[in-house]
Formats: sequence, structure tokens, C-alpha cells
Amino acid sequence: MKTELTAARLRELLYYEPKTGVFTWKVPPRNAKAGDIAGGVRRDGYVSIRCSGASYVAHRLAWLYMKGDWPAQDIDHRDGNRANNAFDNLREASDSENAQNRAIRSDNASGFPGVGWHKGKGGWQAKIGINGRRLFLGLFETPDEAHEAYLRAKERLHTFQPVHRSGAVPASNSPSIASAA
Repeated sequence: MKTELTAARLRELLYYEPKTGVFTWKVPPRNAKAGDIAGGVRRDGYVSIRCSGASYVAHRLAWLYMKGDWPAQDIDHRDGNRANNAFDNLREASDSENAQNRAIRSDNASGFPGVGWHKGKGGWQAKIGINGRRLFLGLFETPDEAHEAYLRAKERLHTFQPVHRSGAVPASNSPSIASAA
């Protein structure tokens, strides 16, 4: 039977460098040696580490390592880079707060978050999400005007992340991944 990993057991198995977010093995599994970087980047960009019979995402392990307890909520990466597990880049967040720090969708035609073309009305609409609901902010002639409306609403409504970041940093530029090469 698998038991929940404790902070004490984690600290026995791994060393965590808070400035870089990199975990290295103290007590390595059979396919590694002490000092090797633990884990790897998954397809979704998160770093995953297998220890004590289970796989864990590194940002949650970092929280456990530093705070001594599992996080009560989600963990948000401030810079949007899912592989950057430097402790200063991590913060606890509710689902709604975590959603405030999402990158622009890859299928977004306007190039701006919260802005899309309204086919029926023939204009650029601005929308924003808050607490699981979408708020319509208006219909505009240009995507720039819709984007300005979105930014004004974001500053007012998204108190956790009031400024939109330009996008996620690719995992290949992550400090934890760069160190692994």
C-alpha cells in the first residue's frame, strides 16, 4: 500500500535548490546516481518526479520541501513557465486565481487575450472570466480597442494577477531544464 509522501521522507530522498527549482537525488533510484537531476519534463510542460512509488509534479514537491506540508490549493507559476520551479516563482492559488495567469490560447485569432471575432455581429468582442463566469465587456471595431477594454477589466477584476503576461516561457528555456542538459 502506497503512503503519502512526507516532507521528511522527501528531504531524505532529494535535495531541492530553491533559487533554480531543480531537484537532485540524495538517494537515487537504480537508474540514477546521487547528484543527478531528478525527474523530467512532461508533454504539458510540468516537471514530474517519480519517488516512493508514485509520480509527483515538482512544483508541489517544492512546496512540500520548503513549507513542510502539501499545498492546500493549486500552485501557480508566476511567470507562466510550468517547468520553472524556483520557489520565488511559486504561489498557492485557487482554481479561479490560477486561471487569471493563463497564457493566451494558441487558437486565438486576434492575438490578444479575451478578444475574439463575433461572427453574428461582425465586430471584435472582449470577454473576461471571473469566478467561473464569463463577462461580456462589449463589441468593438478593432481588436486593439477590445484589448484595452479587457486590460481595464483585468486590472479591476483579476486582483491575483491584474497584469496580463505576454505568454508562457517555453519549457526549453526553463532554469531547471537548462541545468539538466
